[in-house]
Amino acid sequence: LTNTNPRIKEGKLTESQQVAKTILQQLGGNRFIAMTGAKNFGSSRNSLQFKIGRNSKGITHVIISLKSTDTYNVEFIKMRGVNRKVVKKLKGVYADQLGTMFKKYTGMNVRL
Repeated sequence: LTNTNPRIKEGKLTESQQVAKTILQQLGGNRFIAMTGAKNFGSSRNSLQFKIGRNSKGITHVIISLKSTDTYNVEFIKMRGVNRKVVKKLKGVYADQLGTMFKKYTGMNVRL
């Protein structure tokens, strides 16, 4: 398999992937994934979205978007079949509050 796009070097992340990686690190990285059962990660322009394991609040998906003010907007979503319901939408969340807000709206710990 050869790389056909000369601008993307192997091992280099695009800007949106870098933002997504940073968000995941701020949540706790691999420990966060292990504790929440997070999977199906996706990144779009300045955001990270993923599915989480079962939790007491019934949240299935989370979308975290970086804003120009260096804060995050966080959406907690319940998806069942084709129904998508945004349960809570937070604006202006600081990086150090991500774990706290995640626990508050999903009931899941992000750290031991």
